[in-house]
Amino acid sequence: MKVILLEEVKGKGGEGDVVDVAHGFAVNYLLPRRMAVEATTGNLKQLESRKHNIEKRELARTTDANTLREALDGKVVTIPAKVGEEGQLFGSITTAVIADAIAEQIGVTVDRKKVDVAHAIKTAGDHDASVTIYREIKAELTVKVVDIAAPADAAAEEAPAEETATEEAPVEEAATEEAPAEASAE
Repeated sequence: MKVILLEEVKGKGGEGDVVDVAHGFAVNYLLPRRMAVEATTGNLKQLESRKHNIEKRELARTTDANTLREALDGKVVTIPAKVGEEGQLFGSITTAVIADAIAEQIGVTVDRKKVDVAHAIKTAGDHDASVTIYREIKAELTVKVVDIAAPADAAAEEAPAEETATEEAPVEEAATEEAPAEASAE
């Protein structure tokens, strides 16, 4: 069945495209959701008169998508997670977590459904991810998973070493000062 798409349909086309789809797909999905209209002679004439407006909207969407791609492409998003033995995570990093981290660290709101990772992120380290912005426009970024406890443990290990060094010096001085006082008391 030939239909005219009124909006972007993944895998089929964009607004204003005349596509041939299965009859059931058109009748049960596209037409009830007002995502398409049947490609009749009258609708095709209306499409010709609207072509200019559709092209202007498409240009604006493409320009916005390229701007967003430039903002995201090549960036590193750091996600703290609880890491166990041998770098394995307790759980995994989901696309929703990545989308939240992008919004927080880069300031760009991304739909979690548009984030794609090659495999489940279940280990600490660097992982590649891509964000589909519009049609074929994608941004590639790196997701860096770090241990939540690592910075705290490193700081905790350094702090006692410094405290121990500062505590030992006064104790030695106090011991040397007390010794003559004890000797004079006898």
